[in-house]
Amino acid sequence: MAEYAHLGEALGTDFFSVREQFTGEQWEKFIAVRKFVDDEVLPDIGDYWEKAELPWHLFRRLPELKIVGEDIDGYGAAAMSPMACGLVHMELHRGDGSLGTFLGVHAGLAMQSIAMCGSEEQKQRWLPAMSTLDKVGAFALTEPGHGSDSIALETTARRDGDHWILDGSKRWIGNGTIADYVTVWARDTDSGDVKGFVVETPAEGYTATVIPGKVSLRSVWQADIELSGVRVPEENRLANANSFKDCGRVLASTRGICAWMALGHATAGYDAAMRYAMAREQFGKPLASFQIVQQRLVHMLADLTSMQLYCMQLGRLADAGRLSPTVAGLAKMHNTRTARKILSEARDLLGGNGILLEHHVVRHWADIEAIHTFEGTETMQTLIVGRDITGIGAFA
Repeated sequence: MAEYAHLGEALGTDFFSVREQFTGEQWEKFIAVRKFVDDEVLPDIGDYWEKAELPWHLFRRLPELKIVGEDIDGYGAAAMSPMACGLVHMELHRGDGSLGTFLGVHAGLAMQSIAMCGSEEQKQRWLPAMSTLDKVGAFALTEPGHGSDSIALETTARRDGDHWILDGSKRWIGNGTIADYVTVWARDTDSGDVKGFVVETPAEGYTATVIPGKVSLRSVWQADIELSGVRVPEENRLANANSFKDCGRVLASTRGICAWMALGHATAGYDAAMRYAMAREQFGKPLASFQIVQQRLVHMLADLTSMQLYCMQLGRLADAGRLSPTVAGLAKMHNTRTARKILSEARDLLGGNGILLEHHVVRHWADIEAIHTFEGTETMQTLIVGRDITGIGAFA
């Protein structure tokens, strides 16, 4: 697709010409989101990030771009190929991690929980309004005492006639204070199995408060949630969510996307560093003319290119229905770790200007810390992949 080659061209960030492999659908999504990011996100987002405010005008643009709903087919959802979905998240995160995380929670976790685990009636009831963002979704799994050890969750669901009674606490729940539909994972007190429920807010006994003092992903809010005798009708129990393995299927579908998110942040950091090195003069010549600066830029490009190749293969495997949780986990681990390295280099290369929001790098430098942690820490990904390659579990 050579006719698109000039659009939104970053400085050297397609060194291995991976874009030549894009299909028409992938080009369409990539270009639409890149233009949105360059024209609408980057001019405004710094102020929202600094004030920890939600950029609702940007959130509302996502359905207009036809990118809400991941690969869900029907119900007004985007029905994107996995590769196009990855490119969308990459570009959103190149603009801002909060914006991409809002969509990831809403569509990748909440909508996918319903699409994967709901009955046809439940999909028809909830997904169309979520596809247009008339209703916002959240995904409530993590608890104050259980992050990586999420299978030990303590939130309970007790059957009471044609209702379920939910009790417990959740933490780090993206969109939790603004969501209309909250997918809550809780343990059945009778069977001990983990089940999924959709709590429609406001609901008596449901309270959500914004977690304060957050220095990463500041323009999307995470919440502490308390569930105190919340009554949920049986028709709001996800029909096909009957064990933690069902929840795990949802998580596996999003872990690979984290690798694309990290690529977006790293691309933004490298691009800013390159532009700055070309424009900034010291001792009468551009920073880019110094050998050590060129060395740093080349090492950053090498790392960035490796991240791209990881993501392209993730996309191919996902398109073919062959992406495994452990492959996605290795890619997530590699790309978030590498993005942290690139962004630290970029922040340092900009000197004092690197800590100013107007240059964008420090925002990405802070945001990648959250992405490195959520959907499973580097330690947990290491143990999961280690078990896969050795056949020996080393979790305890």
